[in-house]
Amino acid sequence: MTIRALHLVKTSDGATWAARQAAVLVGLGIEVHVAVPARDGRCMPLWQESGAIIHVADTALDPRRPWRLLEQVRKLQGLVDGIRPDLVHAHFVANAMLMRLALRSRPALARLFQVPGPLHLEHGLTRRAEIATASAPDRWIASSRYIRDLYVRAGVPAQRVSLSYYGTDIAAISPRRTGVLRRRLGIADDVKMVGNISWMYPPKRWLGQRVGLKCHEDLISALGEVISRNPKVVGVLAGGGWNGAAWYERRLQDMAAAIGGGRIILLGPLDDAEVRDAWADFDLVVHVPSSENCGGVIEPLLAGVPVIATRVGGLPEVIRPGVTGTLVPPRSPRELAGAIESSLSRLVDQRGMAAAGKALVSEMFAIDRTAAQVARIYRRIVQGRAARSADVCEMD
Repeated sequence: MTIRALHLVKTSDGATWAARQAAVLVGLGIEVHVAVPARDGRCMPLWQESGAIIHVADTALDPRRPWRLLEQVRKLQGLVDGIRPDLVHAHFVANAMLMRLALRSRPALARLFQVPGPLHLEHGLTRRAEIATASAPDRWIASSRYIRDLYVRAGVPAQRVSLSYYGTDIAAISPRRTGVLRRRLGIADDVKMVGNISWMYPPKRWLGQRVGLKCHEDLISALGEVISRNPKVVGVLAGGGWNGAAWYERRLQDMAAAIGGGRIILLGPLDDAEVRDAWADFDLVVHVPSSENCGGVIEPLLAGVPVIATRVGGLPEVIRPGVTGTLVPPRSPRELAGAIESSLSRLVDQRGMAAAGKALVSEMFAIDRTAAQVARIYRRIVQGRAARSADVCEMD
């Protein structure tokens, strides 16, 4: 039996993990369709290469534009009627919410929400809103143990929440130091390069955030302390303002210039090939978000680079203190500065932990393994619903 799945994503620029997953699912014999909001975008080449059948439709609920809801509902219903999938697989909370609203009148159709991050679950209003829209056909795939535990604690039956990490292409990250960033920025080989590669997400004021989701402000503050005491250290932060947030990127640039005096460099976004080669140029990667799943630490570990991360979300599942890296409390720039200096003074030990981290993430996040888990979840859901349907027919 060939399973037909309709995937829903809210962006054509991001969610590379969903496109990579789809490619493996297609290779496993799943017929994958995907609804993307636009045919152009940074991620579209991956979707085109995946073998998925691409449909253009905006399937993300947007509470700021309620007048579009009816049109979106009808569009998604039309897609489902035309494709006739065995299940619909949403990759973002906005997609999951619209999926449930549009398909509530189709109780025989399985619905699956693979949860990419915990942010909405960490706030009571958004957590209750998401869970309240779910009904009998709905299942979840938590992409970390942390997310699974949040659902169970919120009252979702454990048997309705599977676990599968979003996978990545393990071989794509180069562990060889190319010097590409150092040459571009004029950084000498004897200078320690500390920083990260990350999109800059502006604060969500409606969630009470005063700094961006990835807390670049805290990292810049900590780097300011470090470089004031260590002339052979420079901070490098690559990445641009997410979704066109140039104002936020400029604000961070101004902060870095005021604190760093030219030794905290914000160099803007890199293309995918540059990112793959750039990780190994760092001596230490620092990822200190206020909310996170497991992102931001996998790539540097694959490159063999030591990592400091915050003790939030799914990050402790990857960064295990004294084993695969270092954890610090969130929103603690002074403690972070101390951790950076301590790590730089013990780089041999830190690189040994990074090697252990590479072994761990190479298994946890191997895309062939994680996508095969998703395929098994598909089969279990579809076969279970078929069995229940047969039971109903026999009773009739």
